[in-house]
Amino acid sequence: MAWTDAILQADRTAFLAINGAHSSLADRWMTYLSEPLFWVPLYVFFLVLIRLRWGWKPFLLALPVAALMIFCSDTGSVVLFKDTVQRLRPCHAPDLQGLVHLVDGHCGGKFGFISSHAANHFALAVFMIGMLRRSPVWAAPVLLIWAAAVAYSRVYLGAHYPGDVVVGALYGALIGGLAYWLFQFMHMRAGER
Repeated sequence: MAWTDAILQADRTAFLAINGAHSSLADRWMTYLSEPLFWVPLYVFFLVLIRLRWGWKPFLLALPVAALMIFCSDTGSVVLFKDTVQRLRPCHAPDLQGLVHLVDGHCGGKFGFISSHAANHFALAVFMIGMLRRSPVWAAPVLLIWAAAVAYSRVYLGAHYPGDVVVGALYGALIGGLAYWLFQFMHMRAGER
């Protein structure tokens, strides 16, 4: 067996284990975790934190950087990965029909590699870790656990394989780190004027 086949088989096995361990209570919570509108108050709180930590002028610099970051993580996850790789979501995979537990029949688009949810939330988490300048010290682990919980919910709900969310998380973390670097660069340039 080729190493790629071994990875795909392990991904499938891990998916079935996570998706198969379901309960009605977990179904409800995972649906909330996976719903972007559920997190709108937290996104607004992030904006408030940036404003409080940095002031108005840097806040106004951070807004277009954050918008560009989300555009790159979200659109990039589709254009660079989903449309290119075209790996079927587990809920669309013929060999998994009847094995995938779907909550409310929701599956998503045809292709799932990489997870846009994971990319977007890890981008936000890494960006916010930078923006908070590691203070308080517990913020970084909490932000990463939050992003990981959202990513996990996508596997639990049957929309992604674990590999989809792991690569999505790595891609999102890279985009979030680059966005924070861009913010720092713009902030330093604005300070030189």
